[in-house]
Amino acid sequence: MPGDDIERRGGGGGGGGGVKSRTNNSYLSSSSSYLIEDKESQWTSWLVPMFVVANVAVFIVVMAINNCPKHFHSRLEGKCVARFLGRFSFEPLRDNPLFGPSSATLKKLGALEWEKVVHKHQGWRLVTCVWLHAGIIHLLANMLCLVFIGIRLEQQFGFVRIGIIYLLSGFSGSVLSSLFIWNSISVGASGALFGLLGAMLSELITNWTIYTYKAAALFTLLVIVAINLAIGILPHVDNFAHIGGFLVGFLLGFVLLPRPRYGWLERQNLPASVSDKSKYKTYQYVLWLVSLILLIAGFIVALVMLFRGENGNDHCHWCHYLSCVPTSRWNCDEN
Repeated sequence: MPGDDIERRGGGGGGGGGVKSRTNNSYLSSSSSYLIEDKESQWTSWLVPMFVVANVAVFIVVMAINNCPKHFHSRLEGKCVARFLGRFSFEPLRDNPLFGPSSATLKKLGALEWEKVVHKHQGWRLVTCVWLHAGIIHLLANMLCLVFIGIRLEQQFGFVRIGIIYLLSGFSGSVLSSLFIWNSISVGASGALFGLLGAMLSELITNWTIYTYKAAALFTLLVIVAINLAIGILPHVDNFAHIGGFLVGFLLGFVLLPRPRYGWLERQNLPASVSDKSKYKTYQYVLWLVSLILLIAGFIVALVMLFRGENGNDHCHWCHYLSCVPTSRWNCDEN
């Protein structure tokens, strides 16, 4: 993911294509500095901690199945990192610098791979790849971001809405990635994390009138988003997963996170002329409707294109620059 995204390609111990790992640290500072403190009691956050536990548990299982000492030939056994961990030891750093499993193991357990999704009808990979991580560094970075961003959002808006945003954003990131990146596998929760970041931005916009220092908060969030997406244009970064997750999270924020107009919850104590007002403001209803239409249309178009085997680059000849910009120091042929 932006911040520290790394892609590991090819190499021994794994065989096959590369691994796009999605990691991000730089949006930690955006966790929720602008969120208001409701006078009402907040929700107790339990879903986000469960997501963290689930991701850690999946990584442990992946490492147990990977079993580096067993699948390496005897002359290479010493190359496994932290061999004192036994079957949980890491692949050689030349194959996986993130201290994790081989690409072959990730492929076996559900990494995102266009060929298998489209031609082998393994659409479930669009979901499973979000729960896999390329290494312990990748896992820790993503889980720290999830804790800093997700817990506060869940306390403010509840587990149902934040859970929907997280899961749908992760799924949409996988869909967009599959449309544009065919030659490598991809794993990581960054699409889901970017969705939470996008939801924070749209939540600020749709609830604009209830915040103080809103201009400063908006500027801060926009800068953070811009930096993260800009870092994503470096080579070996699955920026399409970031963009897909962010866009869906941004739209879902307008649908799921609007707050009632001031005084709505106390309307029974207000005069009839005041209490007759609608729960939300007109612009909130407009944003809700437009966002819902865009979400439904976007998912339908993207999924139809994906399972028809269409390459998104054929319809957008400049879009590849969103994921990698070639320079004299690197090329983007592998992306």
